[in-house]
Amino acid sequence: MIPWANRLRVLVLIPGLFLFYRPLWAQPPSPSVPPRPHKVIAISEAIQLALEHNQSMRAQRLNIDQSKANEITASLKPNLVYTTTNEDFPIFDPSQLTWDNVRTNQEFLQSISYTFERGGKRKKRILVAQDSTDLASKGVTDFERQLKFQVAQTFVNVLLARSNLQFSNEDLKDFSEVVAINKSRLDAGDISEADYLKIALQKLQLEQDVSGAELALLQSKAALRQLLGYETVTEDFDVLGELGHKKYTLGPDELARQALLLRPDFQAAQSAVKLADDTVALAYGNRARDLTGEWEYKRNGPVNGVGFGFSIDLPIHDRNQGEIARSKVARRQAEQSQEATRVSVLTDVVNAYSSFKTSDHIVSLYESGYLEQATQSREISNYAYRKGATSLIDLLDAERSYRAIQLAYRQALSAFMLSAEQINLVVGKQVLQ
Repeated sequence: MIPWANRLRVLVLIPGLFLFYRPLWAQPPSPSVPPRPHKVIAISEAIQLALEHNQSMRAQRLNIDQSKANEITASLKPNLVYTTTNEDFPIFDPSQLTWDNVRTNQEFLQSISYTFERGGKRKKRILVAQDSTDLASKGVTDFERQLKFQVAQTFVNVLLARSNLQFSNEDLKDFSEVVAINKSRLDAGDISEADYLKIALQKLQLEQDVSGAELALLQSKAALRQLLGYETVTEDFDVLGELGHKKYTLGPDELARQALLLRPDFQAAQSAVKLADDTVALAYGNRARDLTGEWEYKRNGPVNGVGFGFSIDLPIHDRNQGEIARSKVARRQAEQSQEATRVSVLTDVVNAYSSFKTSDHIVSLYESGYLEQATQSREISNYAYRKGATSLIDLLDAERSYRAIQLAYRQALSAFMLSAEQINLVVGKQVLQ
């Protein structure tokens, strides 16, 4: 036998040992390591970073975890209910508070009860909760689809802004040479000061174009960085790729067929109909009254005994009519929403396909000869002005036309690339790379 003093020492020592050795197996979780910032990213990397680190995307995914927690709640069975009742203690007559009186007159009642669910409620609750999780999952998938498009759209905007800045710098450099040449002609007396001032003011416009392009690039990069997760890229990050034009073979009927199969928002609408069906079944299940069974031990004076009983609602008035009617209406509403989503998907495909074909046609027009003609017109006007064969107005008009055509072409390229991403958005997968 261990003496009581030694036992006391052991009881005091064990918690201390536990606290001493606890770090060996119960280290607190290490803080999450931030992602290593990227310096240069391609569009595929940008989309992946956004899916992993975008804060709104992370918040959306937690909806699935919440719904799974609701599944746990739905699967729980009722708890046992323990009741104790002790009566007839003569506290106002102390002379009666004797052992013999308590033993012969006081009543002690201990009981345990349990509610037996009827109508398949638990199974139907679980099914409704699982449907809700499936709906939440499809909602997250649809959010991913839209986030991919937002990232691609912003990425193309960065490409456009960078291309405009490169062109503006090159155009400013070329025109600065024209200004320098005409400054020499002014000093030599070949042109008037009024003509030179007009040329110098044109250079001011080009300098403003450079400043505007720099601001547009800065803002588009900031928007992209926000989508990717602020810490995932460096402050001076750059993007890989250029504005471009590819030829694709697409058919609107095939796009519509794939969209109805793959679009997560349409799948979510279909899941909502199933959820509504199962909610109607649960409403009918809740119409069944639950049965509560009870087992008890009772001592009344010298008499010891056990008993049992049960209770159940009599469904005379409340038969869950209101919830059944509401769930049926909700079911019809879900069907209408599913049809509305189907029509919306088909409309999206038509609009995206039309926009894609129009953008492709516009870019093709520029590439069919207008770009080359604008370049040649500027070079001819510049050469002719130097030789005195054309006026200053013709030179400035040619410069403005060249700049407008080049900027419009870049805008058309970005619109084409965005229309391709729009096709991917409305179909629900990467149809065009």
